[in-house]
Amino acid sequence: MAKYIGPKAKISRRFNVALFGPTKALERKPYPPGVHGQRAAKKKSDYAVALAEKQKLRFMYGIMEKQFRRYFQIAHKKKGVTGEVLFQLLEQRLDNVVYRLCFATSRMEARQLVNHGHIYVNGKKVNIPSYRTKPGDVIEICPKPQSRKLALRNLEAMKGIRIPDWLSLEADNLKGTVNRLPTREEIQPIVNEQLVVELYSK
Repeated sequence: MAKYIGPKAKISRRFNVALFGPTKALERKPYPPGVHGQRAAKKKSDYAVALAEKQKLRFMYGIMEKQFRRYFQIAHKKKGVTGEVLFQLLEQRLDNVVYRLCFATSRMEARQLVNHGHIYVNGKKVNIPSYRTKPGDVIEICPKPQSRKLALRNLEAMKGIRIPDWLSLEADNLKGTVNRLPTREEIQPIVNEQLVVELYSK
């Protein structure tokens, strides 16, 4: 599966949001990257603003354009508010659930954990980051000592981060459960999803 492997700090600076996890780049250089980054920004068109919102969402979850468009098409066909359904589909990704459970310190690290076979779903190894979890699924760390040591280290590093209510964590057993689908309020999006919906609906 393709993934973005370019410079992360530049992307975060472009949108002025820490899309890939905590970064000091926004403190050191609080302006867009490039030779003209420090100049006064020009007023953006409605299309440019909507495109930026879509790009932020895509980079945040670490998916490519073709896959993102497919998520939108699925969300558009489902019942409910398209923007909220789109968020739910993205949050249901296995790599995101691993990150939300604090088994990883970033979505990119969570994706790597899944790829390398450190994650089990309902007792079976799953190495597909885009695997769509559903309510009732049990996500746990592989019983191998190396896998558990890595997860414990990440849980310690993420101490203080609140586990969302739509998930539950058994930290001692390195196990989590998907209780239900998240609501928009629980996801706390950093983008205006309505602009993304309008962009793809044209």
